[in-house]
Amino acid sequence: MTADTASLIGRVSDDLPALQIAVPLLAATFCVLLRKARWTWALTMVVTWAAFGGSMVLFHRVATLGTISYAGGGFLPPWGIELHIDSFNALVLMIVTGIAALVMSSAPQSLVREVPEDRHFLIYAAYLLCMTGLAGMTVTGDLFNIFVFLEISSLSSYALISQGSRRRALTSSIQYLVMGTIGGTLFLLGVGLLYMVTGTLNIVDMAAQLSQLGPNRTVLVALACIGVGTSIKLALFPLHIWLPNAYTYAPVIVTAFLAATATKVAYYVLARLLFGVFGAELAFESLHIDVVLLPLALAAMFAGSIVAIYQQDIKRMLAYSSVAQIGYMVLGLSFASVTGLTGGIVHLFNHALMKSGLFLVMACILVQIGSTKLDDMRGLGRRMPFTMAAFVVGGLSLIGVPLTVGFVSKWYLVSAALEAGHWPIAVLILLSSLLAIVYIWRVVEVAYFQSALEGAPDVGEAPLGVLLPTWALIGATLFFGVFTSLSVGAAGDAARMLLGVGQ
Repeated sequence: MTADTASLIGRVSDDLPALQIAVPLLAATFCVLLRKARWTWALTMVVTWAAFGGSMVLFHRVATLGTISYAGGGFLPPWGIELHIDSFNALVLMIVTGIAALVMSSAPQSLVREVPEDRHFLIYAAYLLCMTGLAGMTVTGDLFNIFVFLEISSLSSYALISQGSRRRALTSSIQYLVMGTIGGTLFLLGVGLLYMVTGTLNIVDMAAQLSQLGPNRTVLVALACIGVGTSIKLALFPLHIWLPNAYTYAPVIVTAFLAATATKVAYYVLARLLFGVFGAELAFESLHIDVVLLPLALAAMFAGSIVAIYQQDIKRMLAYSSVAQIGYMVLGLSFASVTGLTGGIVHLFNHALMKSGLFLVMACILVQIGSTKLDDMRGLGRRMPFTMAAFVVGGLSLIGVPLTVGFVSKWYLVSAALEAGHWPIAVLILLSSLLAIVYIWRVVEVAYFQSALEGAPDVGEAPLGVLLPTWALIGATLFFGVFTSLSVGAAGDAARMLLGVGQ
């Protein structure tokens, strides 16, 4: 290797945080210029997998060398725009890029059923823009830029959802747009109020300023605005009304991507600001935000699961299941303890795997039978054995059966509840998990114990192009359910960092 080549590799390596944003942003423009479905898909594949590789390098660097700070334009923080990567957002960035790469692998065969081929390049362009926004929200160390990237991801999400094949896709997109606009406006108001009292937008600098100011009315209002605005994006009950329709009527690969990333990044932002800006002492001991978060989390866990039981469209059932799973993540946040935060963050990782995998199961079914309705799945267990086996494994993980990732998350949440002396909450976690058995069993019963409807198409297994990414995600729910050192270890490091506890 020549000195010039080594120097170039070194510069690229040093600029990896910025490249995670810049490359997919530029690639989205090229998708619009190329227009051909095959070419734009190939470009998107290269970019998403390269981003995933870059995020793994960053994750390894943070684990071995510590926090990475990248000064945009050479202007040092707090005066310049900083990209700040630590143990928490390195994990979230890896989730965003990894899910984006795996879901995109199944796109060509899945999209054919739902979107005309001459519009595929628009899907890929918006997909890359959405990934840009989510990655930007994750790595930026500037509070205003979180809002900027939030709007990039939101606008591209609205466009992606509107491309669904059913007429209600457009109305679902508009509903999300209205709710998202309210959430974004509230978030921006909170940012403005914090800037007014601190005079800075850098997250680290702002946290230092707020720790000296202590609680006051302006900070309280800012916390309320940011909390509600972020909760809308997170789809925390009862601010979740945009989510079921958006997930149901969007193209299935869009749903698989957004369900695993958009709400997870919103959770990251909420946790980052509560602990990294306001601080646990201010947010939880002085302003008592846990009094709000805890009951909402419990309500989400039960309301989402109960409504999921009565759904006839499995995409919609999984959407309401997501509302319940978001409740588990927020529950861990509300404990404000190392064990609770570890449970919430590891559930962020685990839920991304299982829910994206389950929605890709829906992609497999849609490719073969053209429907995700429960009645149309009669006898699919015999006709599509590998696809339905993936659904069963993903369903067991949602329930929290041992040796799956769902069990790991709920173990930590129950432990956190008992550690805090809240044994009734531990019981409620177990009871809400039992509700998942009901809606998962409905699908299993129809697929394995009922015969196909008369005149139903004679279909076989899903194409490998869709099935392999599905099993990559579903297989990961088993792998990380047994080998927990990476996921739990990273979540624990993140929790201790947020709480300022020694490693």
